[in-house]
Amino acid sequence: MAIAAFTGPPATRDQEPAVRRKSGIALVLLLPGVLYLVLFFLTPLVSLIITSFQAPVPEGDIGQYQAAFQWQNYTDSISEYWPQILRSFGYALIATAAALVISYPLAYFIGVKMRARPVLQNLLMTLVIAPFFISFLLRTLAWKAILSDDAWVASSLKALSILPPDAHITGTPFSVIFGLTYNFIPFMTLPLYSTLERLDTRLLEAGQDLYASNWTTFRKVTIPLSMPGIVSGTLLTFIPAAGDYINASQDFLGAADTSMMGNVIESNFLVLQNYPTAAAMSVVLMAVILVIVGLYVRRSGTEDLL
Repeated sequence: MAIAAFTGPPATRDQEPAVRRKSGIALVLLLPGVLYLVLFFLTPLVSLIITSFQAPVPEGDIGQYQAAFQWQNYTDSISEYWPQILRSFGYALIATAAALVISYPLAYFIGVKMRARPVLQNLLMTLVIAPFFISFLLRTLAWKAILSDDAWVASSLKALSILPPDAHITGTPFSVIFGLTYNFIPFMTLPLYSTLERLDTRLLEAGQDLYASNWTTFRKVTIPLSMPGIVSGTLLTFIPAAGDYINASQDFLGAADTSMMGNVIESNFLVLQNYPTAAAMSVVLMAVILVIVGLYVRRSGTEDLL
């Protein structure tokens, strides 16, 4: 005869009001957060999607649009701006990879090697986040001045015949990717440091005791244990880099042939007043990022981060 599993005594009538009261308190505590998400995330998103389907008002002025269901806004935007779409994700991917290559040794040194010196460790972390104390625009403008044709960097490279006399650094893909990498390195370093700072070094010693080389220990032990930081850092870097419009702007480090999706959206919204095209490009940007992020997280085996 099967014996029923004991699941505890059922809730009494006296306990039921207490349970309902706790549920009500939880709902009240969740209400401000839900209202915030609805007001500042869901409402603008719905408005953006509605705008992306609008059509121009017949015989109306520039910037006047009416409600419609015009799918052609998406097809026209993609066919017209596909170079900027590919360029945005290409630049963001290269900048993310470069930031990872730079940030991982830095985070490992601060988080693992400097554990015995907490004062120096805190000082180094302060230096990592120090760029946040200065405006994003000012930092990018500073690099524009440093990399300009009259500055010492370009002059030195030309004097060493590394660059041709008529070459430029600003306004090139290199300068845009450099700006993206520099501005988003802290976003990569901080999650890596948070993971590596908790790394159990006894596991590294165990790998060496088992006669594993330093490279094998790094590949088999350190990287898998730091994978949550790698995934978090790459997402925090790739997502804003793909939508960035400052570094690629002609007013900063870019040129007309280095424009990204962010520049297209900005131009259509603020200059051309082509709101449906700008909204359609924004929706396309978000959709592609969601697909890439979902595939990347699933491929890396860290679905729990979503």
